[in-house]
Amino acid sequence: MIKMIATDIDGTILKPDFEFSPKLKQCIKSLTSKGIKVVLVTGRMHKATTYIADELGIKTPIVSYQGGMIKDNCQNGKVHYRKDLSPDKAKEIIKWAKDNNIHINLYMDDVLYVEKDDETIKKYTDARFIEYKVCPFDSLEIKNVNKILAIKYGDAQTVTGWVEYLKEHYPDLYIVKSTPYFCEISNKDARKSCAVEYLCKEWGINKDEVLAIGDQDNDIELLKSGGVKVAMGNATEELKSCADYITDTVDNDGWVKAVEKFCKL
Repeated sequence: MIKMIATDIDGTILKPDFEFSPKLKQCIKSLTSKGIKVVLVTGRMHKATTYIADELGIKTPIVSYQGGMIKDNCQNGKVHYRKDLSPDKAKEIIKWAKDNNIHINLYMDDVLYVEKDDETIKKYTDARFIEYKVCPFDSLEIKNVNKILAIKYGDAQTVTGWVEYLKEHYPDLYIVKSTPYFCEISNKDARKSCAVEYLCKEWGINKDEVLAIGDQDNDIELLKSGGVKVAMGNATEELKSCADYITDTVDNDGWVKAVEKFCKL
């Protein structure tokens, strides 16, 4: 019996036009009424996820930063779990990006910092309702770093190259491609699997009682935490190879179809 659904957001429950389908909203309402926990597990920052939880009526703690933080969805909410990048490693990644003219988003204490107010950050934030601060990184005290995100829109091959380079040179960090154009750099324990396993232990839920569902390579760790592993129809081929079941696409309510298949509603 499924007691928890651990779900990615973008491309899984949130469509490319940043809308939720009415069927999905009703499905989540039905799950909640039956006591099945729906947990948002995302690479997004916590602040960029709370409005989604509110819109969907989800009261469980939010897993953000690829699993780097678990925090209640309320003002001054309790932080259950947090794994930051060390200041030294963060400074090394910042230098690598600057030396190679790479745009990075720097997240510290759930605040987004960038050095340039350019088209990259505008494109990233406009649809996500995120505020950001513009300042030279060398003017900041680098500490409490949630994660670093390197971005190059329209050039997936270059982003893949970054991932391969960073994995080779920083094997002690968690490096993952979360969309074709995003390279995420985090603490080695800032993984979706670690966060879901933490919540399972806290709530007394067994792995075989968890349905995990996502669409991108960063959801490989998410699927590892589930007894039922589901990939969206629009998922990457690598994620599909890790799944027990491949559902329909996000545009065709694949999430709802998977839930109806494995949960009694």
